[in-house]
Amino acid sequence: MKPEAFQIAIPQSDLDDLQRRLENVRWPADPGNENWRFGVDGDWMKGMVEYWRDGFDWRAQEAEMNRYPHYRVEIDGNPIHFLHIPAKTGKGMPLILTHGWPWTFWDYRDVIGRLTDPAAYGGDPADAFELVIPSLPGFGFSPLARTGIAVPEVADLWCKLMQDVLGHDRFAAAGGDWGAAVTAYLGHAYPEALTGIYCTLPMLPGLGPAEIRPGDYAADEAWMLERNIESWPLVDSHITVQKRDPQTLAYAMADSPVGTAAWLWERRRAWSDCGGDVLSVFDRDALCTLASVYWLTGTIGTSFRIYAEQFVSALSIPLAHDKQPIIAAPTAFGIFPKEINLVPRALIERQADLRQWRIHDGGGHFAPVERPADVVGDLRDFLRPLRGK
Repeated sequence: MKPEAFQIAIPQSDLDDLQRRLENVRWPADPGNENWRFGVDGDWMKGMVEYWRDGFDWRAQEAEMNRYPHYRVEIDGNPIHFLHIPAKTGKGMPLILTHGWPWTFWDYRDVIGRLTDPAAYGGDPADAFELVIPSLPGFGFSPLARTGIAVPEVADLWCKLMQDVLGHDRFAAAGGDWGAAVTAYLGHAYPEALTGIYCTLPMLPGLGPAEIRPGDYAADEAWMLERNIESWPLVDSHITVQKRDPQTLAYAMADSPVGTAAWLWERRRAWSDCGGDVLSVFDRDALCTLASVYWLTGTIGTSFRIYAEQFVSALSIPLAHDKQPIIAAPTAFGIFPKEINLVPRALIERQADLRQWRIHDGGGHFAPVERPADVVGDLRDFLRPLRGK
């Protein structure tokens, strides 16, 4: 399993095809939807598509991505794309960062410099990390090669990537959304290999919605329960269709860049701490880059598959063993108030070797983009005492 250098180079014919499609959109009627009650507002969407068509420069974004070293490697028949960025000084603690849906590997762009070169951002050079940032199977530049890839299988692949391909017997892991589930599973199934794990979304193995009761929340955590009730209508639609009919939805998305973008952008608005103004958190280039990666790689449909593979019978991640605690690796959580699911601290303390629990004063589901300095601070503080262990 030898990684090969990889460069993002989208064929011009694909960009020309995207341009033609953006010039010939068949717009649906959208009466009475100024408040996004029925989904993405039509006028807002038309303005974004106009920018995507006439103002967005994919080649500039591509060049920015290519500033970092990209690689691809085949592991157990799965082609895996990843960034591998050494620490600026010293060896650096190996740390794998895992994205989720509707994310890409590029959602970690604002933490790369801070983590690999802390001195350049006013930090201590001793806090430097060696970063590995893969694309999940079926996302972006990691095309899906087979069925049967859910959270446990991704964790297995990441362990092989870090240990067998890159030579790290021990490493740290962090993630959000599906990346949090993968990270938690690594800490559960491979505690001897994990220096520590950090998650921004509590998706612990064996822990599903049915296992969490209102009485589990402490008095000062009542806001968490209120947020869960508020956020469920914002997440139930995509979970239902992507776990039950992912391929049916894929036909529509794969044929329409505007459909793909609307499906992605609505979640950016609904799940971020933006107060209804998504452009206050993600600029137009960031949103167009997100949609372009999914569209130009043809992976919007395969990105849905993890929902169908994982949520076959329950909205929880299966256990690899019944040892206690469920997560024996040192564990930390960054809690951002507009996250889409929040779990009581006491429950986490029973399930994991919890070393750090930090509640932030803002931010939502996309913490590395919304609050990169907070994520970096959490990681530095949590992993500093674990270096060398």
